[in-house]
Amino acid sequence: MIGPSERVTRLPGYPLAEIPAIKRRLLAAGVDVIDVGAGDSDYPPPQPIIDALGEALRDIRYHKYGFQQGLPEFRQAASDFVEHRFGQHFDPATELLPLIGSKEGLSHLPMAVCNPGDVVLVPEPGYQAYIGGAILSMSEPVIQGLRAERGFLLDWDAIPASVLERTRVVYLNYPNNPTAAIAPMEYLEKSVAICRRHGIVLAYDNAYVDLTFDGYVAPSIFEIPGARDVAVEYLSLSKSYAMTGWRLGYAIGAAPLISALTRVKSYVDTGPFLAIQKAGCVALARSEEFVAPVRDELQRRRDAGVSALRAGGFVLEPPKAAMYLWVPLPAGVASQAFARRAMEEAGVITLPGSGFGPSGEGFFRIALTVGPERLAEGVTRLGAVLERVLRGELAAAP
Repeated sequence: MIGPSERVTRLPGYPLAEIPAIKRRLLAAGVDVIDVGAGDSDYPPPQPIIDALGEALRDIRYHKYGFQQGLPEFRQAASDFVEHRFGQHFDPATELLPLIGSKEGLSHLPMAVCNPGDVVLVPEPGYQAYIGGAILSMSEPVIQGLRAERGFLLDWDAIPASVLERTRVVYLNYPNNPTAAIAPMEYLEKSVAICRRHGIVLAYDNAYVDLTFDGYVAPSIFEIPGARDVAVEYLSLSKSYAMTGWRLGYAIGAAPLISALTRVKSYVDTGPFLAIQKAGCVALARSEEFVAPVRDELQRRRDAGVSALRAGGFVLEPPKAAMYLWVPLPAGVASQAFARRAMEEAGVITLPGSGFGPSGEGFFRIALTVGPERLAEGVTRLGAVLERVLRGELAAAP
């Protein structure tokens, strides 16, 4: 029998893989399902973005191959956004690359800069694209556990010098998925300094940069002096503009790094659909107008979710960013078992912390993808499941 490659067999299970089938079964059984598993917006993109896509679809020019050059207008719009938002200029032709969503650019980076056996530092819990990219490039993923007592910041001081000397790429993601942690500027300064000292490419996943609360403003890694020597930053239109399924993002960084990533992508794809890039120009040009209502709604949901979780016996602080609640479970309660019971007994879909790697055990993630009232209802059901778990009881599915 012909089987998968060794690389494929090394890939860990993806945390969302089994949920669609379970959800279909519950819905078919008449269960009132509340899905706060995937970080997928429940509201549409702003109408002007949709209108721009519709107009582009009627123009034959936007139905051609984009290749990696893509739409020059989108490159310029992204460069203008970065300069306006962060005060950093990147040449749209040589220091910026359109992506089919930031996920593929993140996973392709090790193929562009690593040799087989090079170390890739992978934060855990974390986005599975990081470890997937490391494994598929034949690099050596070295897991770095993110601990609550350290604010879920990768602990540079715990990494042996012998590992740092072999490291070619490190992934950092703040605001963070799944923990919603944020990184102080002094921490980012330390990270850049270490990467420069050891010749490490810093892949900075900044997909949630605009989704911040309580006056917090998330930075670009390029606001740190020296970051241009080592960093590639990934920005996405998915979350901020409710364009998750459109698959549009971009990478920025020094020309040699962007060129290497471009060369890899030239062999595996032909770039984002040009009509979507055209619509993306509208999104970026009117960013604050479109993002502010999303930010406000997510903050309302965050507040409702935290209040309901506390009332249900869970302990957590309101996060300053992202679109997730990373909820600790009482000692001895396994996250996978709790998430399964939440689905089967209460019709509430969450993601277990262990789905983001073993270091995520002891937590579960709620995505802020339903309105405040619906979110509070789901959390109330979760509290009831937790109470039964702690009493050692079983309950029939609703």
